[in-house]
Amino acid sequence: MDQLALLFVLLLGALVSVPVGDRFGLPAPVLMTLLGIVLAVLDFVPNVDVPPELILPLLLPPLLYAAVRRTSWRQFAANRRPIFLLAVALVFVTTVCVALVAHAIVPGLSVAAAVALGALVAPPDPVAATAVAGQLGLPRRLVSILEGEGLFNDVTAIVLYHVAIAAAVSGTFAPGRAALDLVLSAVVAVAVGLALGWGANKLMDLLGDPTLQIGMTLLVPYASYVLAEELHGSGVLAVLTTALFLAEYATDADDVMTRLTGHAFWDIVDTLVTGVAFGLIGLELHNAVRTASGRWGEMLGWAGVIVAVVVVVRLVYLLPATWLTKRLHAKRDYDEDIPMSLRETVVMWWSGMRGVASVALALAIPLTTDDGSAFPDRDEIVFIAFGVIMGTLVLQGLTLPWLVKRLGVQADTEREKDFEKALAVRAARAAKRRLKEIEQVEELPEELSEQMLRRAFDIGVRISPDMGDEERREAHEHRVRRLKRVRRIQGEMLSAARHEVLAARSEPGADPEIVDRVLRHLDVRSLR
Repeated sequence: MDQLALLFVLLLGALVSVPVGDRFGLPAPVLMTLLGIVLAVLDFVPNVDVPPELILPLLLPPLLYAAVRRTSWRQFAANRRPIFLLAVALVFVTTVCVALVAHAIVPGLSVAAAVALGALVAPPDPVAATAVAGQLGLPRRLVSILEGEGLFNDVTAIVLYHVAIAAAVSGTFAPGRAALDLVLSAVVAVAVGLALGWGANKLMDLLGDPTLQIGMTLLVPYASYVLAEELHGSGVLAVLTTALFLAEYATDADDVMTRLTGHAFWDIVDTLVTGVAFGLIGLELHNAVRTASGRWGEMLGWAGVIVAVVVVVRLVYLLPATWLTKRLHAKRDYDEDIPMSLRETVVMWWSGMRGVASVALALAIPLTTDDGSAFPDRDEIVFIAFGVIMGTLVLQGLTLPWLVKRLGVQADTEREKDFEKALAVRAARAAKRRLKEIEQVEELPEELSEQMLRRAFDIGVRISPDMGDEERREAHEHRVRRLKRVRRIQGEMLSAARHEVLAARSEPGADPEIVDRVLRHLDVRSLR
């Protein structure tokens, strides 16, 4: 098997792992990691030959962009306090604790190298957290916090990692310069993200065609990441800023085709890239095994201690942090998504899985320092990092569904239905207001006006049937049954039309481009 065949196996596994995970109640990223581990121990499977410095730029931009599409800037702003406590403060605390313990137990490990280890294992993986949380039906407030933590903690961790690596390579460390670098990195990233977001928004208006617009959304995250890194900013924060800007300002309510196609496209990208990313984590077991080189007992012991530190620090930190956030929340007059019980805090604690970013940072550790000597204890750091990744991702990922079920932490479906009903009412009222505005300008027959008024009501009822009274619901159900029959007959008619047009594609002299254009028209008509 060569590298290309291995890539196709991972892509196929990414697709198959979704229904298999749904069938057995297991997260698809965890299944892909296990697949990677199985492939890693097979003799005919080659070692992964991807330059470490390319892992983050290739994998993170589309994954971050896909994750941000599911949220909004308003949600981040409302949850800024818990996100700050988790994405910034907790990363600092975890980095310091891991560095202290690693420096104490690993003989000869320098402080800078220990800090680098702490920084690369500190951030929980945003992809693993959101993928697992989304499948388990957790309360929206927990999913919001996990998404916010996962998206922003990489920014803090990567900056800390680069500072520690620079200190280890050069042999010098300046705290003031490190703090300045952190601030400048954030400023440059936000500036790049906003500039590219604004430019992409204008360019997509110019492109017009949905296919070209969606292609632009694929290029923009990579451009934002690379440009920010070239200007010594945070590529991760730049991608987040660009994605949030586009989600806020590049949405046209009437651009139905672009929105539907974009959702489908990014669902596919998210599934495939996530699968490949976590498959690579398992495949990197080759490197960890080679690194141990006969020191299994000693190095497994170190990895086990660091896993314990990472897990315990998160729990010890979350308990008072959650209490503090709840106290501050009680003084506010607006809703904020925070864990509301000890059970939710426990689930949030056990959701701190490490993943793609930690792997990429571990593999990107330089081989040598500025004076030409080997990077201090690089093999030990890489092995411990993989121990933490495997320990948290596999152990916590496989047991989290059981823990959620055992604690009974589930989304408030009644609250979701109430919100859906409120949106349905707003939609129906907006349609009625527009109908009145049209009636003031145009003279509509009474029969047509009444028909349009019923359809305005139906807009809301189709979203949330509970918004109407019993008589109206019965009338709506009757119309729905009639509409389903009409659509079934119309669907069969359109199907016959599509078959006839598609058959013409194989006839002599037929122009395939014209056939496809007509077929596309019929496909769009089928969506209405």
